[in-house]
Amino acid sequence: MEKSSSRKYSLHNWRVAESTLSFFGNELQGSTPESLGKMISLELVNLSNNILSGTIPKSLESLRYLKDFNVSFNRLEGEIPSKGPFLNFTSQSFMGNEELCGNLLFRPCMTFHHSRRSKLLLIILASLGAAVMVFGSIVVFMLRRRGNRNVPTQAESFPATTLTRISYIEIERATQGFDQCNLLGSGGFGSVYKGIFANGMTLAIKVFNLQVEGALKSFDAESKVLCNLRHRNLTKVISSCSNLDFKALLLEYMPNGSLELWLHSDDLFLNMIQRLDIMIDVAFALEYLHHGYATVVVHSDLKPSNVLLDERLVGHVSDFGLTKLLGEGESIAHTKTLATMGYIAPEYGSVGLVSRRCDVYSYGIMLMETFTRKRPYD
Repeated sequence: MEKSSSRKYSLHNWRVAESTLSFFGNELQGSTPESLGKMISLELVNLSNNILSGTIPKSLESLRYLKDFNVSFNRLEGEIPSKGPFLNFTSQSFMGNEELCGNLLFRPCMTFHHSRRSKLLLIILASLGAAVMVFGSIVVFMLRRRGNRNVPTQAESFPATTLTRISYIEIERATQGFDQCNLLGSGGFGSVYKGIFANGMTLAIKVFNLQVEGALKSFDAESKVLCNLRHRNLTKVISSCSNLDFKALLLEYMPNGSLELWLHSDDLFLNMIQRLDIMIDVAFALEYLHHGYATVVVHSDLKPSNVLLDERLVGHVSDFGLTKLLGEGESIAHTKTLATMGYIAPEYGSVGLVSRRCDVYSYGIMLMETFTRKRPYD
């Protein structure tokens, strides 16, 4: 017999000139060659304790002189030959090969998935089925939301309204002199207060800090955008107050606060269906901003703190102070980077390149945060 000089040997590299073939524990790998069945003088074959894979060739059934056969402790699979000399072999000849079947002491092949290919196919089919079920569930939820919540189509858009001005005195009274107990939150350009007016209406009042650079520009941008956009998943502007020393927007009040509050609070919790619903709400809002309005609107600062929840936990995208409007035929624009770290798209953060893709990137980050309850920088 001769063997190749490689460290791990293949059975195909050997030549047999005797009636005995014994390679116990020789690190043989690969499959057992069909040509072994042509060595009709073989009486003993011992290939145990190797790394052989594949099936036992049916051609070995023709070895009529074969009296001893041992392929135990390999990685063989499939059906054990059942004719010729194999009628006389016991399970000891095949032990240690968990994927073999067909012998009297082994599992019948008809009920045993005997090949790795079959197992792989089963895994693929199961995964595909699970993916279809998840996708189907999402579609069902989206359709149910459209049916139950009466999502307006583009033709059913809210009618355009002209903002009525509310005086500073009315706002001061509604917020009890901008008392801290009415403070809902603070941002880079100002603070938001809860205000209860004389007519019983409760509004969120966004007061801009005019001492901060860019606050006036943010007020103008947000006023311009929100006065013209109408969608159920966007924050609605009810009124405004503007003079030389004071500027504020009066917005629809959201009693359940922000998505960030619900994601990172020890007292509040959203189940998976509620989180999915809210992210679908945000997706509807983005679809409208990017494709449903005459001008492409890029929010530029999409994050959980800018998604507000009403009494039914319907999501509303808010804070349009950094919004960019892309002109006709314009798909990208350059601007100064002012968005939030962790949610900002790389091309926006590095060179100030703004496009719809920036919002899509931020949406993806927020999607992961919503379902993992981990911030981008955790």
